[in-house]
Amino acid sequence: MSTLYAILTGLDVLLAVALIALVLLQHGKGADAGAAFGSGASATVFGAQGSASFLTKMTAWLAAAFFANSLALAYMAAHRPKTESVIDKLQTEAPAPEHAAGSEPQVPAVPAPDLPSQEAAPAAGTEDLPAPPPGVQVPEKQDN
Repeated sequence: MSTLYAILTGLDVLLAVALIALVLLQHGKGADAGAAFGSGASATVFGAQGSASFLTKMTAWLAAAFFANSLALAYMAAHRPKTESVIDKLQTEAPAPEHAAGSEPQVPAVPAPDLPSQEAAPAAGTEDLPAPPPGVQVPEKQDN
């Protein structure tokens, strides 16, 4: 399925490039005025009518093929089967733990870090605060 998708994507790119080239090859409506002054001699390669009908028909066919191919790619992209990621596959294939079903796994003991004792830290109280400036009244702490 992915090979067909890649082939259709490559074909879509080629059809788009060919369609752009054909549109750029065609001359516009104003180019017919130049034929009166002798520049229309190159149109006789495709016949008496010129290249307009041939290029127009080829553009229509390429446009139809491009739209059909694009619709096929859209259908294939919408109905692509779901794939699991590599991580999901690894999680489902992970080996079972080696401990018994009813017992807890043994975790190695980790020593506690050395923390400073509580006595070494200064007590937070009013003794550590600087005195308020003169004339400022500080409300007293109320214990609830």
